[in-house]
Amino acid sequence: MKALMFGWEFPPHILGGLGTASYGLTRGMWECGDMDITFVIPKPYGDEDRSFARIIGTSQVPVAWRQVDREYVDARIGKLMSPELYFALRDHIYADFNYMRTNDLGCIEFSGRYPDNLLEEINNYSITAGVIARTLDFDIIHSHDWLTYPAGIHAKQVTGKPLVVHVHATEYDRSRGKPNPTVYGIERDGMTHADHIITVSNLTRQTVIDHYGIDPSKVTTVHNAVVPLDAELLAIPNPRQTKEKVVTFLGRITMQKGPEYFVEAAAKVLRNCSNVRFVMAGSGDMMDKMIMLAAERGIADRFHFPGFQKGKQVYEMLKASDVYIMPSVSEPFGISPLEAMQMGVPSIISKQSGCAEILTNVIKTDYWDIDAMADAIHSIISYPAMYKQLREDGLAEVARITWDKAGQKVIDIYNKVLGR
Repeated sequence: MKALMFGWEFPPHILGGLGTASYGLTRGMWECGDMDITFVIPKPYGDEDRSFARIIGTSQVPVAWRQVDREYVDARIGKLMSPELYFALRDHIYADFNYMRTNDLGCIEFSGRYPDNLLEEINNYSITAGVIARTLDFDIIHSHDWLTYPAGIHAKQVTGKPLVVHVHATEYDRSRGKPNPTVYGIERDGMTHADHIITVSNLTRQTVIDHYGIDPSKVTTVHNAVVPLDAELLAIPNPRQTKEKVVTFLGRITMQKGPEYFVEAAAKVLRNCSNVRFVMAGSGDMMDKMIMLAAERGIADRFHFPGFQKGKQVYEMLKASDVYIMPSVSEPFGISPLEAMQMGVPSIISKQSGCAEILTNVIKTDYWDIDAMADAIHSIISYPAMYKQLREDGLAEVARITWDKAGQKVIDIYNKVLGR
């Protein structure tokens, strides 16, 4: 089976869980066998793992005609795309977008991130999707998250192939129920045009049904998973040079993630226990407010804000932690607790998270219940037997949550959509 996937992030160049999940699912599907996957991203860097999927960057897809020879193409994009594919794509340009800003290869430049002109880049991405869809041979289209829904719709319109959209998060969750109408409209348009919808949790599935008006029979939950850690990550030494306990929050510092509840719970813990430090790792529009809140609560000297962490840094941070906490107000899934459990770190998660549906060996609290959160933190750092049980049982549990199982569920959905 051949799948054409559209995504916005792909490791190692990621800014959040979307890229991690896209990578894990694609690799898991490949491990199931008999899958040929082409994964499209705005801008490749050449260091992506291409062992299980063909990577195409829309920044190398021509949308305007340019007279160039094979040697020049190879010199410009040879490490990212073969000249043969470039010329094949050029042969399928169905409109010469000369009015757009294109380079000497006739390609649109993409930032590869989330720029101020994000809506423009989403539109440009959907234009290149039409060229790709007309060029390649595939059975089904799969769009990851709202940024690529217009691309998926365009590919479906020019080929007639069925479209599956993957809801990793919704604007309704990100905005705490006050969605940006433009983003909400793009999301709902993608869901309406889709032949089937995959959500990362039952929580998100219900949001799609209740707040986007989608027929329940069209929506299936496939929970996320984690990739087994390689030897290098497992061998990371504990870098900590203190006997103090460390409690870590790691994620975007935005209202969806509930960072203020983490700070308030920390203040309660520190009233009774001074031998603990708190780390808020990440970046976001609420960082300055959280720094001020920690100062207002008189605990700034026990708080650390190391900024955005990526790659190996994430696992080094977790290795140095005694407790991981995710107090999200509304979390579609939340892979980070699973990553913490892989490193043997006991985890506390909000009941309002998708991963709470599949995890047993964690402590679950309501995001707003800072007393329960503080009690859970205090118990884990104070009682060695509790820490040991959560650590060992968590390691065993997360080892069973693998991407190949999720991948097989997605393949089954493909077969259902294709009538196989």
